[in-house]
Parts: sequence; structure tokens; C-alpha cells
Amino acid sequence: MDDHLIGWLTGLDEDRLARVLANRPDAIAAPWPRRLDALAQRLTDTFAVMEVMRGLPLPPLELLQACLVIGGRPTEDELARFLGVSTSAVIPWLDRLYDHAVAWPGRDGRISVAEAVARWWTAPCGLGEPLGAYLDSWKLSTDALRRMCRVLDLSPHGGRRQVIARITALLGDCERLGSLLDDAPDGTLGMLDDFAWDGPVRSVNGNRFITPGTPEKWALDRGLLFRTQWDLAEMPREVALALRGPDYRGPFTPYPPDLATAEADADAVEHAMCLAAPHVLDRATALLENVDKTPLPLLKNGGVGVREIKRLARETGCAEDETRLLLEVCAVARLIAIDEEAGGLTPAGRYDAWRLEEAPMRLRVLLAAWWRMERSSLRRVDGRHPAALGDDPAGETIARIRWALFAALAEIPEGRAFATLPELVQRVHWRAPLLDRDLLDGCAAAVLEEARLLGLVACDALTGLGRALAPLAAVAGDESRECVPEVEHDPALAKAATHAMASARRTALFGADLTAVVTGPPSVELAALLDRAADRESQGSASVWRFSPASVRRALDGGDTADTLIADLSEAGTLPQPLTYLIRDVARRHGEVTVSSVGCIVQGSDPTLLAEIAAHRKLAKLGLRLLAPTVLAGAAPAAATLAALREAGYAPVPVDDTGEITIRREPQGGRLILLPGGRVAELEPPGPLLEPPPDPREHARRLLVSGGPVAAAAQPRQTWAVIGRMATRLPAAQQSLLGFVVDRDVRAMITLADGVTATVSHGELRSGVLDAWCEEAGDYLEFPLNEIASVTADC
Repeated sequence: MDDHLIGWLTGLDEDRLARVLANRPDAIAAPWPRRLDALAQRLTDTFAVMEVMRGLPLPPLELLQACLVIGGRPTEDELARFLGVSTSAVIPWLDRLYDHAVAWPGRDGRISVAEAVARWWTAPCGLGEPLGAYLDSWKLSTDALRRMCRVLDLSPHGGRRQVIARITALLGDCERLGSLLDDAPDGTLGMLDDFAWDGPVRSVNGNRFITPGTPEKWALDRGLLFRTQWDLAEMPREVALALRGPDYRGPFTPYPPDLATAEADADAVEHAMCLAAPHVLDRATALLENVDKTPLPLLKNGGVGVREIKRLARETGCAEDETRLLLEVCAVARLIAIDEEAGGLTPAGRYDAWRLEEAPMRLRVLLAAWWRMERSSLRRVDGRHPAALGDDPAGETIARIRWALFAALAEIPEGRAFATLPELVQRVHWRAPLLDRDLLDGCAAAVLEEARLLGLVACDALTGLGRALAPLAAVAGDESRECVPEVEHDPALAKAATHAMASARRTALFGADLTAVVTGPPSVELAALLDRAADRESQGSASVWRFSPASVRRALDGGDTADTLIADLSEAGTLPQPLTYLIRDVARRHGEVTVSSVGCIVQGSDPTLLAEIAAHRKLAKLGLRLLAPTVLAGAAPAAATLAALREAGYAPVPVDDTGEITIRREPQGGRLILLPGGRVAELEPPGPLLEPPPDPREHARRLLVSGGPVAAAAQPRQTWAVIGRMATRLPAAQQSLLGFVVDRDVRAMITLADGVTATVSHGELRSGVLDAWCEEAGDYLEFPLNEIASVTADC
């Protein structure tokens, strides 16, 4: 435990402590800490510190590196001198580090840095380990140190620490090191400069380190280089700093790189969003319905191949890039999943509930899935797209690049757009310097193109949807989560999604030439209706559908009747007489023939028609024979018979075992049979309200009131005595387990004498009670020790 950190936390006022907790929600996650020492332990957790560093911009990270290079606990003035700037220039960025508890000032004005920072940066500013780490290693004996002193003309007398101090003082002094290098063999200075500026670790020829007279052997004997492997050598930090010279200053970039912007028509940006959002939802629905009809096979090594992508694009009317993107988004949203029995991807359980949601909510589910998706659908690797839904080794980094790009775009004022992509990438790198730079360069254009297809970016600027999504990086979640309510139900995103879908057209212009024209983005419901009864001929700013006998028959095959189809279309616009005549004419012939799955029996009311079908040459493969004037028996299955009769120009309909024609059912009692597939989806009641995030100010107040790091809790050595004396209902083994709940934060299930059970952890003993975190209550509760009847381990 860092005493400097506890001392700093103890001296903070409520406002400052609340600011720290607001920046570190991981520190107050349930079960929240009750004392400042427990808070300090969470704040210095290695993985938590690394996660915080990932979200910091370049200047505070440069300050952390400078602290590591200077060593010890530097002051603000020492930092400023090393960086070559004024103290006032570093203070705002130091405050940023303090507010994230990655570094903190002591009462003496010296700065402490979390230990995890040194684990992250083994080579700050391109410098290696301190010289003492090499000289004090077990690999270097005291006799070897004394020999090194003799080579350096230093006194070899004294203890090991004294010898190390003499060597360090010489090699860390610019002037003395310069005098030493005057006698070096030719080529030594150039080799050492390479290590000093492009090191600290470099590949070497191991033979040259054992050959007398070589620069490598000369440097090794004097402690300027240390060989960690046969073909690898390292230069200590002090040596590299001395070689860089007294004028060397650490890097410090307090201001972001310039980002040129251009004017962007705000109305054009919002118009593009209102066109893209309904289109995305429409095409995603079409893709899911296609996958419902035909399971999407996977490649042997995983993922969906290019041939299937092309087929999907052709059958759904999407572009290939759009198909690839929506397929992966739907998979992350858990709308499709692998079905081993079906042999590929099919709609998942969430798909049915998703279809019942309002359009803005469906859109938000897709956007939230893309926001946490750990791959870039449109990124090219070696000049081509990888298999869709295949494993991407970059994984989480791509999601972080997406969040950083949106954060940089959100800084651009509304009405302006970025002028060039390279400058935007430079700004993103300044904002998130720990991201892989090569991956950022390769992903940026692809991520922006995906955002454009989803209606988040238009005219090189964020749309309303994009601006609502940008601040949600902290709650984005990861790809393994089925949903992220914090994103999907975010009020700002919900408002933007409603606005984006509000301009979707719900009416069409029906022409006498049997066409329907939608002048603008069609709503998902309107597009589904027209797709059901007509063939889409074009899409864009205006979409055109054409009705034909085949398309109307398709709607009737799906369960519509002439009356219901005319009624549904009439709600979308005024129907011309030719279209009404077409629908009724097709409906008159529809159902003249019925097909039963029992022995594939074909029935009809017209004996002449049945005789014609039985004698039809193209239907000979069905093996039809006349059983009665109005009944045919076929050898082929009912599905194949239906398809063959329709291909031959007839209009059969299937019937169930009772002879009733199968039709689509309407929603009743909160249930709906979704087509295609005929699955029944139940309308789910609204989910529970989201729990509010932890309140930093409330926790800050509670921690300050608790009285500091030490509380009236039993000391570890007293735990067993107190439990043994007070928990008299428990056998010895269960008393020991209860002791682990207190001393080691073990999780256990306790049962009280009245039969009440609770899952507890993070316990403390005070005044004869166990004060522990209760998972069922979501708070700390007190349990009398003499009332605890049993304790069992809860894994």
C-alpha cells in the first residue's frame, strides 16, 4: 500500500475527491470501498491503471515518462526543467494525472507515480532500465564489479553498494563519460549513439562481445552495454542520458496538432442522416429475413465467404460493403447466431423481440452493436477484405480506434468538417497515443465509411446520431455482451434516433402502370409491405416498386388475402383501378388448387383443371395420378409439389391437416407470428429501469465521514478469536471460512437462525456483528455473529 497515496487522499476535500472518483468509476464499483486504504488499493490496481492510461492524451503520458526517467519522486520544477518548459505549462496536465489518481503530490511537493506505470513503460523516452538494475543483478558478481572499477580507473575497495555508486556516478556524468570515450576504439561512438537514440535494446552480433579490441567488447567491459541474450544488448538509462548530452529535453506536446476544417452544410448533414438511418434499418431487416429463409453457411475455418456475401447482396438489394457491415453488426447484436442443426447462421432468439420494437429502438440496437464491435467490416488486409465474422487479431483495439475517432470528430464545431484524413489521424494519435499507430492508419478510412453507411457521419462531419454516440465510449461494453442498455437506452441517442427515423416516408404514390414510388427514405413497415407484394426496381433518394401477377401471388402465398392486401396498401396511398383489378384477378385464381402434406394430395373443385394438371408434361416428375375427379395423389413432397405447380403457372395454396388454408395471423394478446418462418414471438413487457451509475459525490462524502484509512475493524490476528467466541452456532471449519470472508474478502453464503440467507463478502468485525457486503441487498449490512447458523463457500 502506498502511504503517499493514502496521505494525499486523506487531505482531499469533498469536491476534489468526487472528481477523482468520477474519473475512476472502477474504484467505486460494487462492493464499494468503505475506507480510504481500500480505495487506494483499488486506485493502484495494475489493470485499472493501465485502462486509465489508455484513455489519456499525449501530454500527461509524456509527464509520466519524464517522472520515470528522472526517477525517485521529482518535483514540478524538476519536471519542467527536464522537459524544457515553464512550470506553469506542466501544472494543468499534472492536475489531469492527479484527477485520475495515476500520480499524486505529496506534502513535500514531490510527485509519486503508480507502480503500474513503470510496469507499462519499461523504456520511457526510449531509455532502458536504470544502471543500478544491471549492476545490482545476481548475474554480476562482486568480483566482476571490482574488475569493472579497475577498467574504469576507479577504486575497487569497499562494499558492493559503494562500488556500484562509484560506477554509476562516472557513467552518468556527461563530462567524465566523454573523457572515457576519448580512448574508445574506432566505431564505438557511433554504435553507442545508435543505442542511446534508437535503443535501448538492439540486435547485435554476439561474437563481437567476446572478441578483444571490438567496440562491443570495450563497451561491455566498462558497463556501457549489457548483453541480456547472445544476440541482444541493452544500454542503461544513465548512460543513454549522458550520451544524449546536457541539452537533451524530454518530449512534451501540450497542444494538439492542427486540424484544418472546412465548412459543412448542417442541413445537408442532417438530411444525409435521415436518408441513411431508415435505409440501414430496412436493409438489415431484409438481410435477417433472407437468413431466416436460407441459413447462411460458414467456411471451414470460420467466417462467411465472399460468394455468400455476393449472394446476400444480390438477393437483398444491398451493396456488398453494406451487406458485410450489416451482417457483422447483426451478429454482434445477437440477432443471428450459429445453428449447428441448420448448418449455418440463423436468426437468434433476440431477433423475434427486436422485430416487435419501434423503429428507433431497432436502430439503436444496431448502432450499439457497431459501437462495441471488435472488428472493422470494411478494412482491407493485404488488399482484400477478410472473411466476414472471422477472427480479427486486432480485436478490442479496433473498438478503441472507433471511439477515439469519434471523440476527435466531436471536438469539431457543428457546421464544420475535417479537411484531410491524415490530419484527423494525427489528432486521434495525440488524443490516444497508446493505440497501435499502424492499425489506426489502416482502420481510420474504413471506420469512417462504416459510420457513413450507418448515418453517423456525413459530409466528413458527425451527424446528430454520431454526436449522441460519441460520448458513450465509457459504457460501450465489449463484443461478448448481448446488449448494452446504457447505450441502447441513452436519452440523447434515443432522441437522435427518433429524429433520424421521423422523416421516413409512410406513404407511396401508386401509378396506373402498376408501380409504387416513395419519394424519400421509406419506413421499414412500408418497405416490408411493398417488398411483400411488389418487386423493388430502384432505391436511393426515390425508390420504385413494380407489381406483377407473380409478386401479388407471392403476397397471397405468404398469407395475405385480396381484401387485407388492398386494405394495407390503401393505408399507404390511393390505389389505381389497374392495381386493384390485378390483385383481385390473381386472388380469384389463388387457392383453386390446394396441396396437403399427407401423401401429397392435390385437391381442386374443377375436374377439368385437375385433369389438365395430371396431363401436364412439366409436372410429370411429380408422379401425379387421378384418385377422384377432384383429387390427385403425388409422389413428391408437398413443398416440391407447391413449387412445381407455381412454376408451371398455377396458384396452389397449402392446407393443414384439417383442410384449413394456412394464413397469416394478426397480433392477438401480445403474440405475433412473424413471417418468414412462422415463428411466434411474444411481446415482452418493458424491462426494469436501468440502475443509476455510482454517485461520486455521495461516495466521496461517505469516505470522508468514515474517519480515514483506519476504522474500528478487528485486526487480522483478532479475527479468529472474535469469531470463535461469538459465532457459537458454527462448527470450527465454518468459523474458519467466515474468517476468510473478513481477512481475505472470500465470497460465502451465510444462513441465519431464522432461515434468511445472504451472499456476503468484504466483511469486517465490529461489536459482535459481521458488517459485510450483501449481494442481494446491494449494500453493506450487519449480521449478528451469534445468529449465523451456517457458512458455505459460494463460487
